[in-house]
Amino acid sequence: MASLRPLDPSLATATATVAAARPRLVPAPSAAGALLRRRGALLPRARRRGFSCRAGPAASEITKEKSRIDPSKLDVVLLRVCLEHQVKYGEHVGIIGSTKELGSWKKHVELEWTPDGWVCQLELPGETLVEFKFVIVLKGGKEKTWEGGNNRAIELPKDGTFDIVFHWDKTEEPLDLWGTSKVDRVSRYVVPEKVGDASVSENGDSAETDSSKFGGQWQGSEAVFMRSNEHGNKATDRRWDTAGLGGMALKLVEGDKASRNWWKKLELVRGLLSEPVDDQSRLDALICSAIYLKWIYTGQISCFEDGGHYRPNKHAEISRHIFRELEKMYYRKGTSDEDVLVIRKIHPCLPSFKAEFTAAVPLTRIRDIAHRNDIPHDLKQEIKHTIQNKLHRSAGPEDLIATEAMLTRIMKNPGEYNEAFVEQFKIFYSELKDFFNAGSLFEQLESIKESLSESGLEALSSFVKTKKSLDEVEDVKDLNKNASIQVLMKTLQALSSLRSVLMKGLESGLRNDATDAGIAMRQKWRLCEIGLEDYSFVLLSRYINGLEALGGSASLAQCVARDTSVWDDTLDALIIGVNQVSFSGWKPEECIAIGNELISWKQKGLSESEGSEDGKYIWALRLKATLDRARRLTEEYSEALLSIFPENVKVLGKALGIPENSVRTYTEAEIRAGIIFQVSKLCTVLLKAVRAVIGLSGWDVLVPGEAHGALIQVERIIPGSLSSSIKGPVVLLVNKADGDEEVKASGDNIVGVILLQELPHLSHLGVRARQEKVVFVTCEDDDRIADLRLLEGKHVRLGASSNDVDLSVVSDENVSGISSEPSSTQKPSNEFSLPLATDKSSYISEPKGYTSGENDSSSVLELSEASIESSGAKAKACGTLSVLATLSSKVYSDQGIPAAFQVPCGAVIPFGSMEDALKKSGSLESYTSLLERIETAEIENGELDSLSSELQATVSLLSPTEVTVESLKTIFPEDGRLIVRSSANVEDLAGMSAAGLYESIPNVSLSDITAFGSAVARVWASLYTRRAILSRRAAGVPQRDAKMAILVQEMLEPELSFVLHTVSPSDHDTKVVEAEVAPGLGETLAAGTRGTPWRLSCDKFDTSVTTLAFANFSEEMLVLNSGPADGEVVRLTVDYSKKPLSVDSTFRKQFGQRLAAIGQYLEQKFGSAQDVEGCMVGEGIYIVQSRPQPL
Repeated sequence: MASLRPLDPSLATATATVAAARPRLVPAPSAAGALLRRRGALLPRARRRGFSCRAGPAASEITKEKSRIDPSKLDVVLLRVCLEHQVKYGEHVGIIGSTKELGSWKKHVELEWTPDGWVCQLELPGETLVEFKFVIVLKGGKEKTWEGGNNRAIELPKDGTFDIVFHWDKTEEPLDLWGTSKVDRVSRYVVPEKVGDASVSENGDSAETDSSKFGGQWQGSEAVFMRSNEHGNKATDRRWDTAGLGGMALKLVEGDKASRNWWKKLELVRGLLSEPVDDQSRLDALICSAIYLKWIYTGQISCFEDGGHYRPNKHAEISRHIFRELEKMYYRKGTSDEDVLVIRKIHPCLPSFKAEFTAAVPLTRIRDIAHRNDIPHDLKQEIKHTIQNKLHRSAGPEDLIATEAMLTRIMKNPGEYNEAFVEQFKIFYSELKDFFNAGSLFEQLESIKESLSESGLEALSSFVKTKKSLDEVEDVKDLNKNASIQVLMKTLQALSSLRSVLMKGLESGLRNDATDAGIAMRQKWRLCEIGLEDYSFVLLSRYINGLEALGGSASLAQCVARDTSVWDDTLDALIIGVNQVSFSGWKPEECIAIGNELISWKQKGLSESEGSEDGKYIWALRLKATLDRARRLTEEYSEALLSIFPENVKVLGKALGIPENSVRTYTEAEIRAGIIFQVSKLCTVLLKAVRAVIGLSGWDVLVPGEAHGALIQVERIIPGSLSSSIKGPVVLLVNKADGDEEVKASGDNIVGVILLQELPHLSHLGVRARQEKVVFVTCEDDDRIADLRLLEGKHVRLGASSNDVDLSVVSDENVSGISSEPSSTQKPSNEFSLPLATDKSSYISEPKGYTSGENDSSSVLELSEASIESSGAKAKACGTLSVLATLSSKVYSDQGIPAAFQVPCGAVIPFGSMEDALKKSGSLESYTSLLERIETAEIENGELDSLSSELQATVSLLSPTEVTVESLKTIFPEDGRLIVRSSANVEDLAGMSAAGLYESIPNVSLSDITAFGSAVARVWASLYTRRAILSRRAAGVPQRDAKMAILVQEMLEPELSFVLHTVSPSDHDTKVVEAEVAPGLGETLAAGTRGTPWRLSCDKFDTSVTTLAFANFSEEMLVLNSGPADGEVVRLTVDYSKKPLSVDSTFRKQFGQRLAAIGQYLEQKFGSAQDVEGCMVGEGIYIVQSRPQPL
């Protein structure tokens, strides 16, 4: 049991605030925001911590958030907790105990992550015995790992503020009670910030000196004051491990071994960045440089003297070279978003190269200070040897730390030293901060005032004024009180406006003839905009804390009916957050589109109805699509960081001898310290609220039914992801999917799939699941996903209907005898819709199996000549469609809706043409041999993959004959745009849809024979992709029987493309047509692009159209007439606020009605439910394909 002593009030200048109403958890600084700073004081080694290199203004602002607490409140103990323990990425730590404030042993209180450990501040009742333990909350959510040993116990005094540090699993450890806050130590030195006359210090007083950003981040050696040259050789204990290294990492580590001082280390980085000649080596150089410079900046890689004499101007000159190279990369064509992401992490770790620092003898003020006669001799010696001589021989980040410590010492006792001396030392300290670019955001902003235009100065002044007003606000926890939220939002808006000014000034790039002074000022602008990004993190954190205090997502959902002002504010906050991400160079076009959509939906507001649909439902559904898109943006950012840093940090950390804890926490700190983290949190809150408004459970059913099996989690549905040792039925829990996978690619024993992301219902994966009768659902709700993960390895029952999803554990004694079945109660009847008002025509049937694929001698067939035997079911259906299209102009539904459609002009290169080309090229024998071997090729040992690649390579070298090309020229204009599509004898059949299985190559022309021939060969070769081979193997079709014809069609330029099923795929309702619609070309739907389409349910009989989902694909694929016909498409970012299908309810209904009429017509003519593909060009609807719908 620990007995606590109160915090010595003389050691703190600010403490945390206590809420008057009830005991609660006081949020500790988040890992992303609690990037602490220290002002001057030299802390004992055990207490010093390292934080992100980009602390900037975040530290002081989070400090100020916590410094409004009054710990003198009677009978309340403020306990500030730090658990020194790190967990795996994605796991969290909580504290749970005997008091109500600690969850009464039922519900844990979450701690906040920092690179230093897990922290929180607790308000507990005084004079109480508290028992508690720490728990690790496993990834996904609700399962906990408890500390071992007895309960921890603390007997609390009546009141006071205390700090305490714990270590995992050491429940009997003696508790070390710190006199100052280990968790919130920065409160000792509240950092005032000022620009000109506008002070933004905590108490409103003018600040004398601002702390540098180095203080709280430093993890290197303590400053030692010397009275002679004692720097010596301190690098003898360093060890380098180059085992297994290669490329840039090896160059860096070998270079570091030969580079003892900071100047040489900077020169090493300059060399790395100047060397790369290709995209990958450039990114590798950037990554290595960013990691290396950060570790130098924080003191984890030490700099030492090596006997040379390098004044700071040497470092400044190298920094200028590095900066120039980085800025050229930043705006160079071909620079990736990942490149920019890493470049931005290098900038804050470079010294300044202003004119005063590139002078022959820079920073001379310290020399004058060291020779003053009004200070003690010992102090003069310490200044001379600790700072002056070291700085002018071999400057390094440690010099700023030593100067901070010296300043703290001479200011400790006011009046002890001459006031003029102290003032000069302060000025020198400010100059040194400027050299290291370690000043606060507001000091940096002050330094660029002279370069700002009138509009820029106005933006700066507005930001400073709103920031000052915000500092005067006592509390923003009540978002409706004292207009505090308006002040916070105005500050965010002013910040965004100022950063916009800076980004516009920077976006023109660095001119080759830029002066040195101009380049130096550009560096300051760059650091200012990076600092503003950091500070936007703080402001958004403050907003989110207030929103959560108000009730978070539950409160938002409840207030929709009476007041949407809080929604407007929250959407504004998200818009500003996304805008900051755009400024930072991460997918800027995507950010702009998301921002435009959010602005449009906010302005559109909530109405009672939209057309014939409920207004609140449509408002929430449309908003959900954009919020899902925004969250996808944050996930892609996190995935990029995870692909960039963890392995590289691990490799370099081991090679350079970096402490394991620093290596382990590096990437998580980068993710949590960025504005993207706050954007993600806002999206999560808003999505939960939107789902509550719509009444969504978080589930979406693609294939209903019931499945029983072991719940096994995999990353993707690919061969090898499921262990071959698992023989029983399996329900897969899948993290990611593209949509073009084979549902049983991981194993034939898969009976159900739970996918943890959205997926188009009519994607290839969804269609194949229906064909294979695999129960398939998706889940997007974070809480449900957390529960699902807890069931991994257990035998479960997955029941899915159109209305609900149930997942439950089946006890062992009930497992035997259970079978998995698709939904039997929802099978469609054999009766389809009633005949339409049209002339009678013959019933059109489809074959039930595939043909042999034998052909006649024709090199090209017109569509009207195509038969199943010569060209496959797809080509035959296209020929039939062209006949039906001419009849459709006279067809109307009973409600008068036209069923008219058109079909693009087409022709067929029939079966046997590929084999003829193989024979002509002399490759037929090797092709036949490969085909025989692949029939029995094994998957696990890679044999199938190897043979598949060989077959594709062989076929890809082929080309159609000159006779074929000349025949096509008699059908199509030579310069016309065409699309080359598959028509295999094993697709578009009643039992074998193969939707999306084979290639389609758009945008080719007969005027470029090489590109056209290559497109034909690529479609032929797609017959032998791994997916296609496995699909036929699963269907029992021998590989040698598969044949490929080529369907050549006129290339359309659609505004919208769609897939429609004439029977609902989810509940088999024969009265509705369900359509999924994407902007641009249909490849967006077929290619597994991440995102969701518009989904419409269109009644065949009463003209009603129900919107099931709004689209949020990030890109649309287009063909531009002005571009080359080279088989490629243009990808453009989509802004759905400009798409009629999203904003115009009348257009949406009329479009859906036309699709229902066309679907009903085709269903009747083909005699069965149809899977139809088509598009909208202008006002016309084109149908390009119709096949039997899998049911």
